Amino acid sequence: MKKFTFVLLAVAAVSFVNAQGILGKIKKATSKDSSGNILSGLGKSTSGSGLSNDDIINGLKEALTIGTDSASKRLHKTDAFFTNAAIKILMPPEAQKVESTLRKAGLGSLADKAILSMNRAAEDAAGGISTIFIDAVKQMTVTDGLKILKGGDFAATDYLKANTTAKLTEKMRPVIEASLAKVNATTYWKDAFTAYNKIPLTKSQVNPDLSAYVTEKAMAGIFYSIGQEEQKIRKDPAAQVTSLLKKVFGK
Repeated sequence: MKKFTFVLLAVAAVSFVNAQGILGKIKKATSKDSSGNILSGLGKSTSGSGLSNDDIINGLKEALTIGTDSASKRLHKTDAFFTNAAIKILMPPEAQKVESTLRKAGLGSLADKAILSMNRAAEDAAGGISTIFIDAVKQMTVTDGLKILKGGDFAATDYLKANTTAKLTEKMRPVIEASLAKVNATTYWKDAFTAYNKIPLTKSQVNPDLSAYVTEKAMAGIFYSIGQEEQKIRKDPAAQVTSLLKKVFGK
């Protein structure tokens, strides 16, 4: 009986030692994983894909610079607005009655010239837009960069829209006004409304702010085009034309 009891005690002791050893290994492994992998990883890569903060911010600035420049060049061409159904500038809602009345009266050519001239003004003004975005790109913070990188497909475009719309409106309106005058848009617009106001039974004198309207619609077209460029850079390896873009967006 004593011998049997001794054997049981020996087995229990061995089991306790083994258990202690296993627990020690688990504790050691857990400690190593926590300090060696998780904590030491902080600061080395913010995105979890081997990208530093500098990589992210510089890559996004480069993407926005390339995207806005490409959009500017593409829109600064004859028919870039006029033949693109997605961004073509049409008569404003309050002037659509004018267009309809003119066409019914056989004066559709006046409306056509007014519409064409608005689009020509936007195409002309698009030539200088890339420089307008420089300040917003320079002011981008690391926090902004992370939100854009992890955001939706149009996160960079939305960032520009949120940070430049007011400034763009202020800076682009004089450019649009000059462009409208350059392509005789104000003359065509005046002709259309003068003819409309002379037609019997027209009950209201309509003459919306042409430069404000064209500025708003031109900016909408610009942001739409920048969004298309962002899509290419995010998803098309062929559009990732620099090593930094490949590093940031390729992953």
